[in-house]
Amino acid sequence: MKETQEKTADEGRVKDAILIAGPTASGKSALALEIAERTGGVIVNTDSMQGYSILDVLTARPGSEDLARAPHFLYGHVHPSIPYSTGAWQRDVVELIEKKALAGRRPIFVGGTGLYFRALAEGISDMPEIPSHIRERWRHELVERGAPRLHRELMLRDSAMAMQLRPNDGQRIARALEVLDASGRSILTWQGQRGAPLIDRDSARCFVIDPDREILRERINRRFDTMIEHGALEEVRQILALDLDPALPAMKAIGVRELQAVLDGEMDTGTAMERATIATRQYAKRQSTWFRNQFGAEWQRLLPNETMIDVVWAAIKKEIE
Repeated sequence: MKETQEKTADEGRVKDAILIAGPTASGKSALALEIAERTGGVIVNTDSMQGYSILDVLTARPGSEDLARAPHFLYGHVHPSIPYSTGAWQRDVVELIEKKALAGRRPIFVGGTGLYFRALAEGISDMPEIPSHIRERWRHELVERGAPRLHRELMLRDSAMAMQLRPNDGQRIARALEVLDASGRSILTWQGQRGAPLIDRDSARCFVIDPDREILRERINRRFDTMIEHGALEEVRQILALDLDPALPAMKAIGVRELQAVLDGEMDTGTAMERATIATRQYAKRQSTWFRNQFGAEWQRLLPNETMIDVVWAAIKKEIE
């Protein structure tokens, strides 16, 4: 195997990375695990929801047996009370690199969050750290005053940003205000400062799973049944016990709202499963559309079947030998 990511390149980029993207239930985690075993690689989570703790089953996070087969990073390391972002994930990857957690091992980035892959390949702006008291203030203001009023305030303080947002887009309005308060600069200024890519694109191998819609539909239908059997309802009970803001990203994980209705006696389990399954299919469709529209020719398309591993292995085998 040629020299892997023993150190970052001069620009701070990771060499010989493998990127595996795909919609939910497409088989990308199993593919990444098999490649990790064959190459002695490490797996890095590239999915926004699988970073949260508690939601092991609902986010289809790798189980204990899979975790034992290869090193995994950035899974379940974020408390649901924290609004994890692409920038925070990028900083976590940089920390892995700086601590040499990936040293000497081929890094395999796998997940379904397109913006994370974009951050890897293109870099994103380095947003400022937001002190907790500032973040909490604007989240409270959003609840108490509502998005339209905060939008009017943003229009007075940062009209250029306000004009890009809908008056009811509360999360983005609050985000713009907290960045303004924390740094004294418009979020547009920060967004205009593109960061460096984290991977060396010339040596990276990129794969995206593009499943047949009917096959994916069947997989999703089976998946939520399995989630219920393995404790998804208990996970929702645990996260509800934290009494978190419903607007937090972790609280928007598919299945949380539906199973909360079951726990509250407002919906039977069968109906909740059906609605969560429909929401999952809709989400998978959005993911697939994003990948088709945003990923270029360097991304090799894969069909989710038993030969998928052979296609990936053939593409990287020469570099390993």
